Amino acid sequence: MKIMFRHYTSEPFHTKDYVKVREFLTRINADEMRTPRFVWGAWEWAVTHQNRDQTKLDKIGLWEDEGKLVAIATYECGFGEGFLFVDEPYAHLKAELVEYAKEHLHNNGKLKILIPDGDYEFAHVAIKEGFRPTQDTDRNSVLDIGKLQPYKLSEGFSFVSMADGWNWEQYNRVMRRGFGGEENPLWNEGVERTRRLMLSSPMIIPELIVAVANADGSYVSHCGIWYKPGELYCYIEPVVTDPDYQKKGIGKAVVLEAVKRVGELGAKQAWVGSDKQFYYNIGFYPVQTSTYWELTYDIAINYADGETY
Repeated sequence: MKIMFRHYTSEPFHTKDYVKVREFLTRINADEMRTPRFVWGAWEWAVTHQNRDQTKLDKIGLWEDEGKLVAIATYECGFGEGFLFVDEPYAHLKAELVEYAKEHLHNNGKLKILIPDGDYEFAHVAIKEGFRPTQDTDRNSVLDIGKLQPYKLSEGFSFVSMADGWNWEQYNRVMRRGFGGEENPLWNEGVERTRRLMLSSPMIIPELIVAVANADGSYVSHCGIWYKPGELYCYIEPVVTDPDYQKKGIGKAVVLEAVKRVGELGAKQAWVGSDKQFYYNIGFYPVQTSTYWELTYDIAINYADGETY
């Protein structure tokens, strides 16, 4: 076993390294959900996200064993947050991952890394390197697809998907109104290119990218799902509803419709990186929690004599 380190490619979007990371996240979660905050679907969403810093991709660290990716230290959209993942047989690399993130993934000296609660090895390494847990947590929830609640759309609304023909302007509109609160979102060729890029993953199954349209054809809610046929779980990202249509059961319906469709393809569970009551009310329940640990330079740890100052 000879572990080799290298940097991720500086080329953006769907490269060979992108595929390697996707396959790595798929592999380490195949038997048990080990990285619910960052399954391969979350990676897909990040790769083309409009807010991602595409100029520093080569700061992502990769550890390989004879060409097989076994650990990664990455950011999602921007520096200041680190996500560290390692295949269990290579757990001894955890210290190296924390050290690497501390040096390369900070934002002007500020850095938070996400550590699963109960991972004592990662926690001890983080403490040694000057990190301390914060009150900022990341909670994940799951839905058993075989126990879906009943749902229906009110008269005048309908489900549409990318497979039916996707209205990119309406997709942008519901995303900007739902997430940004914009009354009249900007629409031009540049915005359209950005939206098309964000849904350009080769892993997208068009029937699973679902929206709810009103009688005028305007998209008022949207749910994206990431699923690979043969897997037992899917990942939900993003979910958004126009503010004018919230608390009307439309958000619930679009999520459950998308989950129903992925269940028909073989998925048994739907995962979402959220602890919002909205998800609990439609059948999700909490399963795993991680905590963001913040780098604190003014704490000195002396492990040689076992004392903390």
